[in-house]
Amino acid sequence: MAKLIHPVILCGGAGTRLWPASRDSLPKQFLKLIGPLSTLQETVKRVSDPEIFAKPLIVTNRDYRFLVREQLEEIGHDGKIVLEPVRRDSGPAIAAASQLLSAEEPAALALVLAADHVVSEPSKFIAACLLARAAAEKGRIVTFGCVPDHPATGYGYIKPGKLIENTDANEVEKFVEKPDAKTADRYIAEGYLWNSGNFLFRTDIFLAEYAAFEPSSAKTILLATEKATTDLGFHLLDEKAFAAAAKNSVDYAVMEKTKRAAVVPATYGWSDLGGWQAIWSHTPHDKAGVATRGKVVVIDSKDSYVASNNRLTALVGVKDLVVVVEDDAVLIADRSRAEDLRKLVEELRSKGHPEADIHARVHRPWGNYQSLDQGERFQVKRIVVKPGGRLSLQKHSHRAEHWIVVRGTARVTIGDQTRDLHENESVYVPLGSRHRLENPGKISLELIEVQTGSYLGEDDIIRIEDDYRRKNDE
Repeated sequence: MAKLIHPVILCGGAGTRLWPASRDSLPKQFLKLIGPLSTLQETVKRVSDPEIFAKPLIVTNRDYRFLVREQLEEIGHDGKIVLEPVRRDSGPAIAAASQLLSAEEPAALALVLAADHVVSEPSKFIAACLLARAAAEKGRIVTFGCVPDHPATGYGYIKPGKLIENTDANEVEKFVEKPDAKTADRYIAEGYLWNSGNFLFRTDIFLAEYAAFEPSSAKTILLATEKATTDLGFHLLDEKAFAAAAKNSVDYAVMEKTKRAAVVPATYGWSDLGGWQAIWSHTPHDKAGVATRGKVVVIDSKDSYVASNNRLTALVGVKDLVVVVEDDAVLIADRSRAEDLRKLVEELRSKGHPEADIHARVHRPWGNYQSLDQGERFQVKRIVVKPGGRLSLQKHSHRAEHWIVVRGTARVTIGDQTRDLHENESVYVPLGSRHRLENPGKISLELIEVQTGSYLGEDDIIRIEDDYRRKNDE
């Protein structure tokens, strides 16, 4: 029986080219932009056949750890969740995952996938993995080269070389950077492939190559895995050791230097969803080329993408636009310029706009909250606590709070007293008092919180007890 392939899913990117839907606080891999599942969930489901794949190892960071677990639970899957204490790009992340797999199976087959890519033909993807396995078992680091269907300027390209004996993979003649339109046309004519950034290899081979090209980083990453700890079921790499690794992509660290690189040509409907143009391409259009999501009405318009979170959005007599409406931000862009959103996000950050990185709805391991209104000495929030969820036992130095239950049951602790509140009931939480909110019911708890005080920032939280072992600023 063939060895199982171990999926390694990289889930730490921010996805700024899909702003304002994707932001650092909730990036694109967790969003349901195409269909009922997020791209992370689709990726996990794609590699769930137990006859072929082991349970996935997901590399993420502390900020996203509970989101990853929650999304796995939503689809009835589990896996090993490994936390990077600092971001070091794909090279160290893949090396750390390879070390962890090798500790249990020295020559494990690792399939490295990005959590934010889409594959429209999963069966062909599985077939490509099985084709790549023979070359990987022979010691090749195999990448998947997607056959281009248009001269994309947003992807790197691979020039395949000669066929590797007794495999379905080609040697890699060279990797090339993202081209301009004219060069992309030439690449397609000459048989180049898109560089998908997904890989299949034996972990012992990859680690040997990484050590050859990044010897200092290889040593410190090994130390980071050996000193890793477990907390609440998450595997946390040692911070001091991992932070000492050079920040580098796997392409620069290994793939552009190794003599073991191979490529399997593939056609399985791949996209990295790198911008709104890609979302438009993967969303059903009307006869005029208009794709919509949410509460949208469009008249006499064409070749546009329109998405609205909650607000009615109407377009009349326009073309070639991307319009994305979130609760706290609106994007209107020429569809051909939607790839420039990184520049826009950088500009927003430079001008101090928190909307560049933070959503109006803030996700927490117990649920979420959203600010509805705010003034000089007050703030109104909508709080949702999932069944069984419990906020930390905490207190505030500068604000008091009123809680009004609008749905479900709230178990409220204030000082030494605990009681249950039901719909249309309310309670006052005095400034400085120890308090806690939890949901003992089987449906989501929804309540309105009215804060009053001299300072209403999220950093005015002193956690006394916390089920999720968070710091005060998390």
